[in-house]
Amino acid sequence: MSKYSINAFLNETAQDDNAREPFELENPYLLEVNLNGRVWAKLGSMIGYTGNIRFEREGMMEGGLTKMFKKAVTGEANPMMKAEGNGRVYFADSGKKVRVLYLQNETLFVNGNNVLALDDTIKWDIKMMKRMAGMAAGGLFNIQLAGTGHVAITTHFDPITLAVRPEQPIYTDPNATIAWSSSLQPEIKTDISLKTLFGRGSGESFQLAFKGQGWVVLQPYEEVYYTQTS
Repeated sequence: MSKYSINAFLNETAQDDNAREPFELENPYLLEVNLNGRVWAKLGSMIGYTGNIRFEREGMMEGGLTKMFKKAVTGEANPMMKAEGNGRVYFADSGKKVRVLYLQNETLFVNGNNVLALDDTIKWDIKMMKRMAGMAAGGLFNIQLAGTGHVAITTHFDPITLAVRPEQPIYTDPNATIAWSSSLQPEIKTDISLKTLFGRGSGESFQLAFKGQGWVVLQPYEEVYYTQTS
């Protein structure tokens, strides 16, 4: 049989029936969730499912008035949806690589655009960067994830994790910054000069400054964010 036959293709790409963990990677770009209850996922990320599952967009009032206000401020740039029921659901996001993390009573921060899915046991909240008031730069908000359970995040290509130490702060491009430890509180660092204003600068007018002890994850790609309002 030719290695390029239809049967060879089907065998190569067939679903892994032995995947039984709540969150499983069918391949580096595709998340399978074995659902028995409820999970949260990025709106529009579902590409297929089997079983009896209902999908519902998160309501503006869900999570209380505080979270509603934060959604309004951020333009709800990463709206979430609930998937509830029993079956298997498949999630993906524009061909980006998917990484599954299991939190054990831990907390981390993830760029809002890079959260793909999370267990219902994980508490999440929207956090704005410091000194962001009045800045017209989409995507500069993040999601605090805390508790015990699975989280799936996405990256363009393979990420790198950098250690942050008191004597060695890390400065990053906001559009390439994926996640960081809960011990860090990044601030906005501005680098505006006359050359920048006249279009002759490096283009890196805003950076994130990570100081203290912890880690930060970067992707080798500067992602452009678009606010979704519907």
